[in-house]
Amino acid sequence: MSDLLTALGFVLVIEGLVYALAPHLTKRMMSAAQEMSDDQLRLGGVVATIVGVGVVWLVQRLLVPS
Repeated sequence: MSDLLTALGFVLVIEGLVYALAPHLTKRMMSAAQEMSDDQLRLGGVVATIVGVGVVWLVQRLLVPS
């Protein structure tokens, strides 16, 4: 459970940094997202989820001692 909360904290840190350091980029990305179809956004979400699960699996498999 602590790993999940740590990961959530990291997500919030990264997202907060993007808003704080590049608000203009955030606005452009949000504008571009509004122009995309639901299917494109859904596919992007699925791909991001698969990549995220893969990264977590690799870290747990390769870097965390058993």
